[in-house]
Formats: sequence, structure tokens, C-alpha cells
Amino acid sequence: MSRSEVLRLGFVPLTDSAPLVVARERGFFEAEGLKVELSREVSWATIRDKVAVGALDGAHMLAPLALAATVGAGSEPTPMIAPMALNLNGAAVTLSTRLTAAPGENGEAVALAKLIARRRKEGASPLTFAVVYPYSVHNYLLRDWLAAAGVDPDSDIRLTVAAPSRMAELLADGVIEGFSAGEPWSSVAVASGAGRVAVRASQLWGRAPDKVLGVTQEWAQENGEILTRLLRALIAAAAWCDTPEHRGELSSLLAGPAYVDAPRAAIAASLDDVIFHRDGANAPRPAQAAWLLGQMARWGQVAADAEASSVAGQVYRLDLYEAARAGQIA
Repeated sequence: MSRSEVLRLGFVPLTDSAPLVVARERGFFEAEGLKVELSREVSWATIRDKVAVGALDGAHMLAPLALAATVGAGSEPTPMIAPMALNLNGAAVTLSTRLTAAPGENGEAVALAKLIARRRKEGASPLTFAVVYPYSVHNYLLRDWLAAAGVDPDSDIRLTVAAPSRMAELLADGVIEGFSAGEPWSSVAVASGAGRVAVRASQLWGRAPDKVLGVTQEWAQENGEILTRLLRALIAAAAWCDTPEHRGELSSLLAGPAYVDAPRAAIAASLDDVIFHRDGANAPRPAQAAWLLGQMARWGQVAADAEASSVAGQVYRLDLYEAARAGQIA
């Protein structure tokens, strides 16, 4: 790829797509000599497939998706790398306001477990919940939260997959009774009165890994110098996103129809839980990838593998991130 060619990067309309949006709108790509076209995609499956076949050079990507694609879980194997984390936190479980709220630690999950047990005893159909993709922190968050209250997410409820941007609408229309997705869609559901946040990933796991920059291993090998400049631009943009005085402008940028296309107030509210850059958030740490692989094994998506640490280091390329960051500091 020459300097005159246009990079095509995909994203799904979410608050954590902000580093890509800001890099384009605030000139961080241009400062690195990059011409970038952002492609708004509806689903994570589309992101996976377009990156795999080269229709996209890279993308805002679910962290577990990059791992799943590499090991061939859910698709033909396509070795991918994640040379940068785009954010931590932002995932949440949101329940319909039709369900009775329960106070106290894990009160919502316990109340939900009792409701599920009662419905099963009465012969009623299982409650339906939606997640954004099988290989996602959002799926693991919902499962972990329910399992802690004694609910089997594979037999006690009905799990479906839906685009993040449709979650609040599906909740309001009664198609689902809860969902696990990234912001701002929990904040949109709360603002509309359709839902309430039951738990956030940050409450259960602290600094929970969520999205990464994902590219194929082949593309990275063929475009090393461009990848370095891309990383420098995104690191600078992520730092800009995490600056408090930029939050108003960031909310307005993301609210636009070309990007997240959601109410500015909901986006502004959603920013409180998302970490874009501070405290080393952008470093793609293999330990995070190993933890994600552990979640995938826990829920039967991949076999428990003694080589997980090798796969984690193969996908989460801390070396590429650190090299780009060193050049940026210099």
C-alpha cells in the first residue's frame, strides 16, 4: 500500500469507536500522512468478514473476535492481530423496566433468577436476552452475572444476537427483556425509560478489555510502516478523547448521523464509564487476551488449551504498540 492510497477502516456505531472518529475529524490521521475512509458497519460479523477478505484494511473490533478469528472459532481461521486496545469498560447489562427492580448487591440477578425459576415452574416461555456477538465481552458479562445468581445462560433463558444500535428499540418494543451491549445504547435505553442498568463490566471486572484495532496478520506484515503511523494517530486520538475538556465536542462528533447517530445527551452520559487512554489503557496486554481465551473456554467456545498464552501473545501485539508509542514520544 502506497502513501497515496486510502485506508478503509470499519467501525460499529458505539461510543468506543471514538478514537477512529476523532483521528479522522481532528486531523490525527492527516498528521501521520494517512488518508482514511471510515466505513460504518451494522454488525460484528460483517466487520470480521470484511477484514478477513481485505474489503477493510482494519477495524474497530471486539477483542474476543480477533482471537476467535485467529483460532477459527465461528469461522474459517484468519490470523489477526490486535496491536492496540481502543478502550476499557463500557459494556453493561440493561434490563427492561417491565421487570421488578431488586435492591442490594447482585439483587437484580437474584430477583431475575427467582422470576426465571417461577416461569419455568409455570411452563412459561424463557425470557429473551440479546448480546451483540457470541465472541464478545458483552456475552461473557451477561453469562457471568447470571451464573453467579444460579441461572444457566444456556438453558434457563433464550439468548439471541442483535446489532448494538437496535438494542434499546428491541427492549422498548418488548422483543427482549434485557441486553448486554456497549455504550451508548444502555444510556439510550435508560433515557427513554425502557431500561435500567443492572451491572457494568467495570463493576465486576474493573478495567475490562473491550475493543481493539484489528487487522489481519498478513496485512500487518505487508504494511508495517503504515501500521506504525496508524497506531501513532490512534494513540494521539485516544488521548484526546480522554481529556475532560474535550468531552462536549466528543459527544457532538459521535452523535452525528455518519457515526453513532444517537442523542448527544446519552452519549455524554455514556462517556463516564469508558476509558480511552489513561493509565496505559491502549496497551494490548497478552494477559488480557489470555483472560478472554479463558472466558471462551469457560463457555465452550474453544477448547481449554495449554497453548493459550502463545495465542494471546500472537494476537495481542504489545511489541508493535510499544514501538509505535516510542516513535511518537521521540
